[in-house]
Amino acid sequence: MRNSRLRAAQVNNVDNGTMKIQVTSAVGLIPVQGARITISYSGDPQDTLEQISTNAEGQSEVLTLAAPPLEYSMEPEQTTQPYAEYNVVVEAEGYRPVSIENVDVFSGELSLQDVRMEPLEVSEEEKNIVIPANTLFGNFPPKIAEAEIKPVDESGEIVLSRVVVPEYVIVHDGTPGDSTAGDYYVRYKDYIKNVASSEIYATWPDSTIRANILAIMSFTLNRVYTEWYRNKGYDFTITSSTAYDHKWVYGRNYFDSISQVVDEMFTNFLSRPNVRQPILTQYCDGQRVTCPNWLSQWGSKYLGDQNYSAIQILRYYYGSDMYINEAEEISGIPASWPRENLTIGSSGEKVRQMQEQLNRIARVYTSIPRISADGSFGPATAEAVRRFQSVFGLPQTGVVDYPTWYKISEIYVGVTRIAELN
Repeated sequence: MRNSRLRAAQVNNVDNGTMKIQVTSAVGLIPVQGARITISYSGDPQDTLEQISTNAEGQSEVLTLAAPPLEYSMEPEQTTQPYAEYNVVVEAEGYRPVSIENVDVFSGELSLQDVRMEPLEVSEEEKNIVIPANTLFGNFPPKIAEAEIKPVDESGEIVLSRVVVPEYVIVHDGTPGDSTAGDYYVRYKDYIKNVASSEIYATWPDSTIRANILAIMSFTLNRVYTEWYRNKGYDFTITSSTAYDHKWVYGRNYFDSISQVVDEMFTNFLSRPNVRQPILTQYCDGQRVTCPNWLSQWGSKYLGDQNYSAIQILRYYYGSDMYINEAEEISGIPASWPRENLTIGSSGEKVRQMQEQLNRIARVYTSIPRISADGSFGPATAEAVRRFQSVFGLPQTGVVDYPTWYKISEIYVGVTRIAELN
């Protein structure tokens, strides 16, 4: 039960946000049932606000937590933090504990915290994660300017033959030359959600969020396409340094509003006529740092307030010849999107593939009912899809649309691997 201190804090903070925690094993994406979750204010970690346990899907209930007023995140005010910060400690039998400090909670937004727990046979040490300030509020080095289109005809240059959305990117957690920094294999979609949650506010207009995510994705795919760091003798895709790339934070939470946009748009990038590579779309906050001809994050927020669409925002900053394009290939996906929604009455090989993947997922996520993999989409398949969507935070339509198809593929790949890359 929530104690009186939490209720008082909610009243004093005026607004509330929400948080949901997903706990899985670092091996095989297996949900951890019965994990014990303790939540406290970051400023008072010894005073427990909440103690809960995960269900059969390794998920917590949705928690309502105190947050600062919504307006704090709507103007570039640097003296008042626009989000609350909470500590989350997760313990489970057979796994080493995980402690996460400074999980962000915004007014009216759902904060999603994924927790990956390592079995004790891997290590008995507690994992401690500290989430730094959002780049709009904290102090981080500004981006060092680069050409937005990279030369690809130099001798020895390594460049992909076509634009591919990678299954993973390798993130170097520091500046390029920092040999002490660790390298992390991160799913591409998770990387984009992490960066967007680190660099913009989830409370902003939808078109602003989309414009910023498109800029982040295009920049990242330029690094992938041109193999920028590999050509410089490094073994990683991108860094976590704001001076060179984007701010990525190991283990941080992300936000449902951002997650849904990434799931809808993750194959997109920005392009110019007669340029094959994704454009290196650079940006800055537009307040402490100004950047002519780059996207201004706060400026994009104000344009969103004026009902500019995402592409209108992008063209306002990058020029009228900027276009949204789609990658030719998605790496690591068992079967590509059938280009139409699968719903009751659909039939064929794509339906059968989807049913087989759902059945395999249902071995691990047991609240998803088993179905006949007969290639015929009936009410039973719709109910299994609806339950899958409920477990993984998608709109519960019972229809396999674009985001649902690729989420099924992502989870299927995760649960069928013997071990995940770490």
